[in-house]
Amino acid sequence: MVKLTNSTQIVLDRPLTQDEASWIVSVLFLSGGLGFILSSYLVDSIGSKYCVIFSGVTRLVSALLFIFAREVWMLLLGRCINGLSEGLLVAAVPVYSSEIASKEIRGALGTMLQIFASIGSVIMLSVGPFVSYFYLNLMYIILIVFISIPTVFLPDSPQFLYSKGKHEESRKVLIYLRGSEFLADEELKLLSANNNVKLNLISTFTNKTFLSSIMIAAFVVVSIHFSGFNCVLTYLQTILNLTHTNLKSEMGSVVIGVIQVTAAFSTMLITDKFGRKPILVVSAGGMALGMIGLGTFFKLQESEVEITGFLNFLPLISLIIVVYCYSAGLGSLLWVLLAELFDDHSRGVGVSTALLIGVLPSFVTVRYFTAVTEAVGEPATFWFSSAVCLVLAAFILYQVPETKGRTFKEIQDALKGEGNS
Repeated sequence: MVKLTNSTQIVLDRPLTQDEASWIVSVLFLSGGLGFILSSYLVDSIGSKYCVIFSGVTRLVSALLFIFAREVWMLLLGRCINGLSEGLLVAAVPVYSSEIASKEIRGALGTMLQIFASIGSVIMLSVGPFVSYFYLNLMYIILIVFISIPTVFLPDSPQFLYSKGKHEESRKVLIYLRGSEFLADEELKLLSANNNVKLNLISTFTNKTFLSSIMIAAFVVVSIHFSGFNCVLTYLQTILNLTHTNLKSEMGSVVIGVIQVTAAFSTMLITDKFGRKPILVVSAGGMALGMIGLGTFFKLQESEVEITGFLNFLPLISLIIVVYCYSAGLGSLLWVLLAELFDDHSRGVGVSTALLIGVLPSFVTVRYFTAVTEAVGEPATFWFSSAVCLVLAAFILYQVPETKGRTFKEIQDALKGEGNS
């Protein structure tokens, strides 16, 4: 956005207006909804593996549009296609990782989505400010090709193979993943029992347990979008430019990106030890603290109070708290939680539906973030986000079941009220 709106570094035929820039940022969240809808069908028909492969192809198309863009519509189209790819990916990957992992490592493996998303952020934040628009997108194309080729060689998930009648192939994959014929055969028994239930959308969406899972997942997803993290990350350089520290906004972005990766790695190490709920509650509470700090800083600016000493670093410290707490909890474990809340036959449609419900809130918060801050001020905006984070922490504490170390059946029993929460 800094390059595209800069009148001295014209990438397109002319600099973007702020309204055009906000559309380019936010349209991805709308088109992502189409990706969620597609994934709910494709995960069950072709499998989550091929959804991931297809997302790589669509991402490459969007990158080519970016690099050859000379008009605004080309950027908008590229972002729409990019959103479709994102929607497919973030819906399919949690399903795939939950289906190939044993219950002992399901949480750690599920956090890998956030880890590699954070690594992507670090690469873009570290390189983006210092190279031209063309070379940044050329690097993007190379990375897409580099990371997409290995996905072709991934095995299909055992659940998908079994659901398609490929029982022996499913067993071979399970033996490879579990390293034991005994464990593979035990898991096949569970697959056989679950496979007797066929997906029927009407019966699925009228099932009380499924509806409980959807309500929990939807509340968490919508709250995360209103927590303000996407806005903070999208307008990171703009926020850093408003501070009075000697840290350049470009370097501040790099620091924030590194913190994301560090936080995501730390969660991978502890999630299967401490459980999902404690980490999620602390994550939401920490984000609330960081948002309060940001709101306080901007309130002091509005009041024309002299900002010196520690107060100069308050926004940077608050940003670090927000980014670390999000990446170490809500950002990493959301994907794990979504996949674990649903049983085998409804997981694809359940995850996609929960993410689809979050499309409008995600679009609204990013598209109108600038307009809202201009209308009510930055302090009120960030304090509202902190209140959302506190409500989310309370909801997780009292309404979300602990899924660590449980089979999918045990989680479903807990949702029915037949097990410990």
